[in-house]
Amino acid sequence: MTPDLIIVGAGPAGVSAAIEGRARGLAVLLLDENGAPGGRIWQALEARGAKDADDTAALRTLGEFRASGADARWRASVWAIDPDGTVFWSDDRTTHSARGGFVLLATGTTERPLAIPGWTLPGVMTVGAAQIALKTSGLVPSGACWIAGQGPLLMLYAVQALRAGGRLAGILDLSDRGAVLPALRHLPGALPAFADLRKGLAWRWEIARAGVKWIRASDLRAEGDGALSRIRFRAGGQDRSEPADLLLLHDGVMPSVQITRALGCAHEWDEAQRCWKPVTDAWGVTSNPRLLVAGDGAGVGGALAAACAGRLAALGAASALGRIDAASRDTAAEPLRAARARYLASRPFLDALYAPRAPSLDDNTMVCRCEEVTAGQIRQAAKIGALGLNQLKAFTRCGMGPCQGRMCGATAAEVMADARGVPLEQIEPYRTRFPTRPLTLGELAALDVGT
Repeated sequence: MTPDLIIVGAGPAGVSAAIEGRARGLAVLLLDENGAPGGRIWQALEARGAKDADDTAALRTLGEFRASGADARWRASVWAIDPDGTVFWSDDRTTHSARGGFVLLATGTTERPLAIPGWTLPGVMTVGAAQIALKTSGLVPSGACWIAGQGPLLMLYAVQALRAGGRLAGILDLSDRGAVLPALRHLPGALPAFADLRKGLAWRWEIARAGVKWIRASDLRAEGDGALSRIRFRAGGQDRSEPADLLLLHDGVMPSVQITRALGCAHEWDEAQRCWKPVTDAWGVTSNPRLLVAGDGAGVGGALAAACAGRLAALGAASALGRIDAASRDTAAEPLRAARARYLASRPFLDALYAPRAPSLDDNTMVCRCEEVTAGQIRQAAKIGALGLNQLKAFTRCGMGPCQGRMCGATAAEVMADARGVPLEQIEPYRTRFPTRPLTLGELAALDVGT
């Protein structure tokens, strides 16, 4: 079968696109690194079962996907895409390729790094990683576990952990107090999504009712001899120190753009979320006409908005391939666009309330953990002529490790922009290249014989 639509990612956008594509007569191939559909947001939901109305609705969508007839390949790691729509992936060390009429990226987001002194110590990890462990393995925090940062995911994880029997020593709110008033200007426009805002307030109340300390803090540091043992921070005008076994950090998420960067797609700066995102049209089409992007990978909006975007992208592909006419496409798209607008109504308010904050790092703080490059080394590189992140690689090897800049790129750009005294968007981002991960000799051999 030659697929009409190859979908990379089986989160809300990906599975919704598959459902819509199959309903419009498209041959759909879906590739995902996990062993089941759901992505990060609905990860392992089929195994865990529904806990609330949102889970029930998500399970209904996953059931529709299972019944859609899409060709799903699990444990499939996509490592290259050609501009002509040929996708290369590996599973169980076997390499495959397929060429689609369109390729839809539904790869979601990357958790924004929150670099603080000591963030590379064992015992410090991201909230997103802890949430994956909770969903897939049932691991809950215990002992002196602290959560620090800002954003809805921080509160959601705290509630999920508490409901699962976990214990939290406290939550350090690192958000900007001065962001509240600017955010309130967007509150009237967020009223169509009032249910989502009410949900956030309910999480906050549930955390307080559980007796978890909520502390407005700044100047956070992680300390320990070989592993985390204490955290230091400033709160209420005083310096404080607390024992800590586990510190979970979070400063929001940003679109995953490694593949669109590698393909040379046009990107635009999102000032509210302080990140780059691919330029797409109303149907998710990028500057490469064969490549579509849907969901949070085109701009963070949440699961329900992502599902609508996935369906819209599939409708656009079906029309372009002649399976439906433009009038049918537009009629089907109208309620999807209206629903997506409702789901996105709260984004300006949330983006202002939890605006990412520029890091204030001392020279000794590690930025690139793969190559052990510090903030001081980045500042020195900027001082002697490095203008962007790609030049920074040559000066320091920052971004040249296994993660290819995924973990350090945002922080390195912030440090360099501050050192040069220029707006963040003027710092050239990393140019990623395929393959997006190292290949084994077995995979290379399989590719050579065309399997």
